[in-house]
Amino acid sequence: MAVSTMWWIVAGAMVALELFTGTFYLLMLSIGLAAGGLVALAGASNAAQFIAAAVVGGGAVIICYFVRRRRPGDPSPRADRSVNLDVGETVQVPGWDADGTAQIRYRGAQWTAIHRPGVSPHPGPHRVVELVGNRLLVEAL
Repeated sequence: MAVSTMWWIVAGAMVALELFTGTFYLLMLSIGLAAGGLVALAGASNAAQFIAAAVVGGGAVIICYFVRRRRPGDPSPRADRSVNLDVGETVQVPGWDADGTAQIRYRGAQWTAIHRPGVSPHPGPHRVVELVGNRLLVEAL
């Protein structure tokens, strides 16, 4: 069996392992193994094959890490409409108290509403953005 075939078999096993674990970084390492297979197919030495696999696989992992780190995280489940049906609903805020809260009537019950930090609150229609404990975080429309 050719050396390049062994690289491809190991790369395929790494992809199969990723399917079981869900670790995206294993796919990046399998790209490195595929690069080792290509270098082996070109007839390079064993050292060159391992260096190519390490450089390409390691580089792919590092690039993937920094790309994922830059991407904003998923929103809080408390702010997800599919988890909480109150998110996105409109409420009427009659006025704000000195402590930055407001007492509003919503869904037939009395609720405490709070506004986003750094925003100057004013009465009027607001949209529910998130549930924080038993309080509604709202923003002006």
